[in-house]
Amino acid sequence: MPSLYIDGEWVDAESGATREITCPADGSAVITVAEAGPADARKAVEAARCAFDEGPWPSTPAPERAAILHRVADYLERDKDEVARMEALDTGKRFVESQLDMDDIIGVFRHFASLAQGEAGRVVDTGMPDVSSRVVTEPVGVCSLITPWNYPLLQTAWKVAPALAAGNTFVLKPAELTPQSAMWLMKALEEAGLPKGVANLILGAGADVGPTLTESPEVDLVSFTGGVVTGRSIMASAAPTVKRVALELGGKNPNIIFADADLPAAIDNALTAVFLDSGQVCSAGTRLIVEESIHDEVVDELVRRAEKIRVGGPFDENAETGSLISEDHLAKVATYVDAAVAEGAVLRTGGKRYESGELAKGAFYPPTILDNCSTEMTCVQEESFGPVLTVETFSGATVDEAEDAAVKLGNDTIYGLAGAVWSQDAGRVERVAKRLRHGTIWINDYHPYVPQAEWGGMKQSGNGRELGLVGLHEYQETKHIWQNLRPAPAGWFSND
Repeated sequence: MPSLYIDGEWVDAESGATREITCPADGSAVITVAEAGPADARKAVEAARCAFDEGPWPSTPAPERAAILHRVADYLERDKDEVARMEALDTGKRFVESQLDMDDIIGVFRHFASLAQGEAGRVVDTGMPDVSSRVVTEPVGVCSLITPWNYPLLQTAWKVAPALAAGNTFVLKPAELTPQSAMWLMKALEEAGLPKGVANLILGAGADVGPTLTESPEVDLVSFTGGVVTGRSIMASAAPTVKRVALELGGKNPNIIFADADLPAAIDNALTAVFLDSGQVCSAGTRLIVEESIHDEVVDELVRRAEKIRVGGPFDENAETGSLISEDHLAKVATYVDAAVAEGAVLRTGGKRYESGELAKGAFYPPTILDNCSTEMTCVQEESFGPVLTVETFSGATVDEAEDAAVKLGNDTIYGLAGAVWSQDAGRVERVAKRLRHGTIWINDYHPYVPQAEWGGMKQSGNGRELGLVGLHEYQETKHIWQNLRPAPAGWFSND
């Protein structure tokens, strides 16, 4: 079945190349899809360019654009279990987690549908009665949207929904390992009545099609979610044409627990922070930073509970977390843990792939805790993107010293995506939250988000924001329109 969507048509790759998608939980075949190359990417960009320059979409009234987004949300409610199953098979994550992702995606489309209808610009008071001065927003143009494999349709929705709400056209390139839900989205947009050429889908490896999507002078904006190395490369490739670039590049996120925290809640949330979706979450709380006086109590309990976490396949009703995305990724996580131990970290639990039983057949890795870590260690500074928790401690003779020590550790990273602080002292949590250089800070909680609030990172976690109101503005240009209502000669130069 053709699986590239270009200019309103489902087509095969020009080269005829294909890729077989397998479920990482057991290696079973899922689907065979087209593997695009540069020629296919160029066609998709050309279609999006033509649809923006000559098609009706950029000037379509906001209520009509919003209606299409609402229809997509309706279709996802209708097809929720089907799409969740697609993602569970592609990623190996639990089906129930994929179902919850669908609810979030529906909320994202409805959020941007609402925002689309509220963008009326503003009038500027110039103090001149015969002048009309207006600031309006317009779509950026053609957008290349490049998304990751851990939350395939959710991360896609964070880009596609605001891009369409603002009136842009786009080329979507999902991660090559997880294409199915992106294919569903193209069909949903087609069913919703989106004009041809507005939405285009390219499947394939980033190394093959990515340069076309980021370098082309026909592309006006690139939005990418993924690793920092690729993000730097995208910035460089986009620089010659000075196109807009929005990047979300992950993080090494601190979860700080003070001695006066509600420890049962803090410990329980620390498990969720790092082991949800097997740690394959950009905002995962992989750095536990705990006050020294409670270190043993907290870490011993985390180890006890981590060893009881039930690991299993997507449709195992007893499982609490699933597989990693691939055997290659499992090998990277295992190498990361081995290197941490070599650096001096103490392996408290996990740290070795399953060697027998059903779990040995898939890309499963056990919840792992590395104790006695410090910020000089590679395992503290670099992402594992797996179920691996590093533990650091802090202390201070006074309240101020303890807070200073915790904040210093929390900010000692090139990343700045997210973090959390746990304490029952209302003043302390506010002070620490303000000083942490991360885009999202949770206080006595970890992981929740809403589409109405902006999401994004500081430092090398990226630039720009998704969601919220700013998430729409990323896909808009701002224009000032000045109108003289009584034009007359300026009289600056004499007529002689």
